[in-house]
Amino acid sequence: MYINDVKLSPLLVSEPSESYKSGITVNRWVEVLVDCPGSTGLFTYRLPAQLEIKPGDILSVPFGAQQLGAIAIRLLAQPNVDLPPEKIREVEDIVSVGFFPSAYWELLNRVAAYYYTPLIQVIRVALPPGLLGRSQRRIRLVGGGGAGGQGGRGAEGSRYLLGSADPLAFLTPTARQVWEILQGQPAGDYSFVYIQQKVKSAYRGIRELLRFGLVESYLEPPRLTRPKLQKAVTLTGTIDHDLTTRQREILEVLRRHGGELWQNELLQICNASSSILKTLAQKGYIVIEEREVLRTEQGPALAGDGAKSLTVAQASALETIQTLDGFAEVLLHGVTGSGKTEVYLQAIAPLLKVGKSALVLVPEIGLTPQLTDRFRARFGNKVSVYHSALSDGERYDTWRQMLTGEPQVVIGTRSAVFAPLPNLGLIILDEEHDSSFKQDSPIPTYHARTVAQWRAELENCPLVLGSATPSLESWVSVRRQGAGGAGEEFVTHNSCTDAINRVSTLYLSLPERINSRPLPPVEIVDMRQELQQGNRSIFSRSLQVALQQLQERKQQGILFIHRRGHSTFVSCRSCGYVLECPYCDVSLAYHHTEEKAPELLRCHYCNYARSHPKFCPDCSSPYLKFFGSGTQRVTQELARQFPELRLIRFDSDTTRNKGSHRTLLTQFANGEADLLVGTQMLTKGLDLPQVTLVGVVAADGLLNLSDYRASERAFQTLTQVAGRAGRGDDPGRVIVQTYTTEHQVIAAVRSHDYHSFSQAELEQRQALNYPPYGRLILLRLSSLDPIQVQNTAQIIATTLSTEEEFEILGPAPASILRVANRYRWQILIKFAPDALPQLPDWEEVRSLCPSSVSLTIDVDPLNIM
Repeated sequence: MYINDVKLSPLLVSEPSESYKSGITVNRWVEVLVDCPGSTGLFTYRLPAQLEIKPGDILSVPFGAQQLGAIAIRLLAQPNVDLPPEKIREVEDIVSVGFFPSAYWELLNRVAAYYYTPLIQVIRVALPPGLLGRSQRRIRLVGGGGAGGQGGRGAEGSRYLLGSADPLAFLTPTARQVWEILQGQPAGDYSFVYIQQKVKSAYRGIRELLRFGLVESYLEPPRLTRPKLQKAVTLTGTIDHDLTTRQREILEVLRRHGGELWQNELLQICNASSSILKTLAQKGYIVIEEREVLRTEQGPALAGDGAKSLTVAQASALETIQTLDGFAEVLLHGVTGSGKTEVYLQAIAPLLKVGKSALVLVPEIGLTPQLTDRFRARFGNKVSVYHSALSDGERYDTWRQMLTGEPQVVIGTRSAVFAPLPNLGLIILDEEHDSSFKQDSPIPTYHARTVAQWRAELENCPLVLGSATPSLESWVSVRRQGAGGAGEEFVTHNSCTDAINRVSTLYLSLPERINSRPLPPVEIVDMRQELQQGNRSIFSRSLQVALQQLQERKQQGILFIHRRGHSTFVSCRSCGYVLECPYCDVSLAYHHTEEKAPELLRCHYCNYARSHPKFCPDCSSPYLKFFGSGTQRVTQELARQFPELRLIRFDSDTTRNKGSHRTLLTQFANGEADLLVGTQMLTKGLDLPQVTLVGVVAADGLLNLSDYRASERAFQTLTQVAGRAGRGDDPGRVIVQTYTTEHQVIAAVRSHDYHSFSQAELEQRQALNYPPYGRLILLRLSSLDPIQVQNTAQIIATTLSTEEEFEILGPAPASILRVANRYRWQILIKFAPDALPQLPDWEEVRSLCPSSVSLTIDVDPLNIM
């Protein structure tokens, strides 16, 4: 039953409290959060006498006509006085014993409160898929008998019935019908819902069969939460004389493999059938039993790796991190190639020895193969990977492994910030500036860096933020707190222990690359001059020469392109018509699949696709031209101009399949290609020592975006991709092609100067009161009805404009008004971060939206386009 006016934020379960013991209280109740869309409040249920439930347990409860997953929040001695006792339904069963310790509950509640999200929605993000899925009540014959078997007439059945000549004669017609349905199925097992469909008033017959002990009722957990079982064969006896030659061969194979093998593996080695194993089991020579197989991501076999010698700056940074006792936030600002990963590894090693675990967060799964391999080479099977590209079974088993409490290292993307690691000793955010750590949708719209800060504080452990181009939020935070709120001084790696104890935020600098390798020189090419001098190629003459030399010197390079696909849009040269997506207000991009295959146009927002027309849909002209350059077009042009150059394209089109990131990077690392051509993925922490050349085909695509963060993102992306060059023994070189050489970002990238860029950018942000000097909340509204969403946005903006404590920008249409046939409007709320204003009542704001209009509240948005 729904309880009105329940505030979820103070519902903190300090410790899993004592469950009520059977016999002490006749009536027991529990308040739960039910996993049902649109249900956000608490519901009260009665506890069956046989169940011992604790807060945090995952339950199966009746909800309407369904059986749903729910989280036990707190136990009650008495239900709410407004609830009639006869209307309170009973908990069905416990699906999974809860794991939520007090700090974890506090974290989930903070996320729910800060991001204005129902607690159940936060729990859904924290738990692996399927754990709150629908359980199913099933009925089966006792003894597992089915067609042709004794079924419920086994030893467990009623003695009275078994002693009778015709046991079924004592059953009512309804019970007999149910019995016959179960007997007709080999396993004698059907869902309660199915039996109800086949037999009228089936519940009466089932109750009768249960009373006689002929059937049993059980709860089948959601499919994804079932462990994967596999048959194992174990050798038990010595080889004796009563065996055939073939049986002896099989036992000898088993003995040579240590006396234990998976059944399918043994059958494959011996080219045998399972019947011969059954015979050996009957003779007592082997035991065949089902065992759980953990579905975890398996990496390649790696040689062990030891700790590397550190530079002076690395050693100082490591010493500072290891000196920390309890919560502290550390910004590890190291230039590309300065050895941040080695500092992470050596900071984690002593923690594992004392039984603590570490959590390492990375922006995208494209980063994980290289990073995971380095961690596995150092820590072996103590390393687990957790991200959305794993199968649901792999995520579930990895999640369960974390609950064991064994010291381990978990590497994952933003959702791994909720990994249920006990004894957490360190949290690391690698490439902390990356926008992939922010979730735009669905709710909660959390930022993994913010949640990691809360978690480190609650777990009382250090948080290390690593980056060559720190986010301006982290930069300003360190500058304010590191200096005690005054001045511009930082706490550096040379600070004494007293300084560490005084402040909770530290700045550690790694200003040089390993082995004092220089940062690669950056050459800026003005494409306007190239055009004036007659070069109409997408490659400048400087880049063409560098690519030719790459081939001659047997070196490797990286080519960065802002967009995937072949061309950014297709236009008619006769009338100017641009082919657009019918469901989004964007042009269709041309994607080349393979030679002689149909030419395909695709929308990068809703994935709509159509074949390329032969004639203009508007004027029927045959003169349709591709404009702009994506990764496909660049690779085609490279193949035409440099036919001997071996290429690998690395973008979201070529890395869709599981394991493709690792496969492509391994091929490149093994020298199977000369050039890696790709998008944003290339900027994210790849360590390829053999790369000597980095080319940026068109930097302007990053600069000219209608977003106040465009300059920051452009500087970070260009600096990061430039940092892929010159990490090995050979010096590196970077060529950036642009039409706006005078832009402040281009100037800062040329000199690798983060300080000058951040100073200029922060001055602009401060003048406009944008983050990190102001805070933003973005209201995103969308609907299939363009008029209704516009009117709703106007009503909400008018309601909010009565407040004087914050500034309202909008309502305004989103930069791309229509996506997937939904029309989108936005309202931006801007306010000072120091004095939190009296923010709107969000439930009241939501009530202004009709059912056809969706509202998302994005707190601290990174993407406002």
